[in-house]
Amino acid sequence: MRATTIHAPYDMRVEEVPDPVVQQPTDAVVRVLRACICGSDLWAYRGVAARQPGQRIGHEFLGIVEEAGSGVAGFAAGDLVVAPFVWSDGSCDFCAEGLTTSCPQGGFWGSVGSDGGQGDAVRVPFADGTLVKLPADAASDDHLLTALLALSDVMGTGHHAALGAGVVKGSTVAVVGDGAVGLCGVLAAKRLGAERIIAMGRHQDRTDIAKLFGATDVVAARGDEAIAAVRELTRGQGAHSVIEAVGTEQSMRTALAIARDGGAVGYVGVPHGSGTGLDLSDMFDRNVALRGGVAPVRTYIPELLPDVLDGTIDPSPVFDLAVGLDGVPDGYKAMDERTALKVIVKL
Repeated sequence: MRATTIHAPYDMRVEEVPDPVVQQPTDAVVRVLRACICGSDLWAYRGVAARQPGQRIGHEFLGIVEEAGSGVAGFAAGDLVVAPFVWSDGSCDFCAEGLTTSCPQGGFWGSVGSDGGQGDAVRVPFADGTLVKLPADAASDDHLLTALLALSDVMGTGHHAALGAGVVKGSTVAVVGDGAVGLCGVLAAKRLGAERIIAMGRHQDRTDIAKLFGATDVVAARGDEAIAAVRELTRGQGAHSVIEAVGTEQSMRTALAIARDGGAVGYVGVPHGSGTGLDLSDMFDRNVALRGGVAPVRTYIPELLPDVLDGTIDPSPVFDLAVGLDGVPDGYKAMDERTALKVIVKL
């Protein structure tokens, strides 16, 4: 089969690799129909996050079960499924508590020794604990498949940020970051009943999506200017809930500065670059909470899936460029150069 591999910064290749096979009774092999490139993949592409030459990459996919191990009870060949970006056994204490990303037997697609999502097929460990079944007829609906693919990461991650930020009905929310996760954070906040949503971003094509998703205001600024703008929009008080979806020191400082006293910041931006430089004294004095981290997407898919299926939420607009598997290297280049927001891979 073919799969995307990374060999050095900016050196992505689509190569022939061995076909995945069932290795454990709890495994399944999934033939990929849709995959995509994540903003977090760019840190490996740029050399910020280390990878071994030839390592697989990609952690978002959905597809058709080709084979299920003898210990798999919930899936059979032919089932349409979506995979969260972390596999998990579904039976440990952390999985029972909903924190599937802390499963001791879990792991990330594309880690050393595992298949990446940007390939023809993937071996899925702990299929019963990891995969979520989708309606069979969705396989013939291209638009719906695109929306469902967002459940593998960005929609669930935006939802995690909104929950961490304490979004409730009638609240004011500010979203730092106009990437796919930030935009899905807007959609999640709207779904949870936020009355006012301030999207922060300087790219009109992206803030137009934010408005489509429910943003009521746009702040096209950074740093002190952005902080002042949000404060002005909120009568000097700041936002009840702030979603941080970038992961830099500047974005975290901005998120904390625009939070209302007694509010919360939900952070899901993968940390990179310098330290966050958190001012704990300021957070203490203003009773600002900080919650977030790696999103346990597997826990959220069953809750979000019905709303995607009935059209209540439609995250598909975050995918603005489609490529085939051979076009994945060009897709990375497009996202790195910000000529694409999020690339979908159609197989």
